[in-house]
Amino acid sequence: MWLPSNPPSASKVTVIRNRRAGDVEAERAARARVQTAKVALGERGTPWWDQPEPERRTRWNEGLAALDRADAQETPDEE
Repeated sequence: MWLPSNPPSASKVTVIRNRRAGDVEAERAARARVQTAKVALGERGTPWWDQPEPERRTRWNEGLAALDRADAQETPDEE
């Protein structure tokens, strides 16, 4: 079985799945999640190698916190 050398991330798969399903709001939320992750990693915005380590750590921590908040909003509390 052939596998791509760079398979899509789970977030990108979610974008594709929501687009195919015609769920505009879910697709928008998934795209926002991909954007948040890419900025936090330095793939978009200021390149990570152009930042001193404290700034990179701040960006990573803020990105993770934003993703955690998004997860909390998407997942209803279980009681």
